[in-house]
Amino acid sequence: MDNVVHNETAFLGSGWAFPVSFSADNHQLNLSANETNINESINIILNTRKGERTLEANFGSGIQQFMFRKIDSALKGEIVETIKFALLRYEPRILVQDVKVTSTDTLNGKIEILITYVYSQTNTRHNYVFPFYLKEGTNLDKKK
Repeated sequence: MDNVVHNETAFLGSGWAFPVSFSADNHQLNLSANETNINESINIILNTRKGERTLEANFGSGIQQFMFRKIDSALKGEIVETIKFALLRYEPRILVQDVKVTSTDTLNGKIEILITYVYSQTNTRHNYVFPFYLKEGTNLDKKK
């Protein structure tokens, strides 16, 4: 039965875990598979700035361009369209159904992005929440 489940989700893929790490006991590279691999891929796409990858300069979402902007409906719309385009282009294993942007902590410039998607081959629905800070944080002025 275990092999049947593995074969049904094999299309979801596997690869290096992110962040890259090694197991302590056998010094092997940690891998991720299936749903975890897709979530890590989404996270990489959303965190990668345009031009950051040397051989693929257009890779990533480029949502960092929205930092330090006023949180309003126009900004939220731009973020939604940017994310939909990036995931459509760079994550072919999913079909994005909806992207919602909510202001959770406007004072500190934090918004949450809720991505609802289905796996393109099984129509299984999933969500991914991505916290995005419009203001870069620093704790240099705080004393411990």
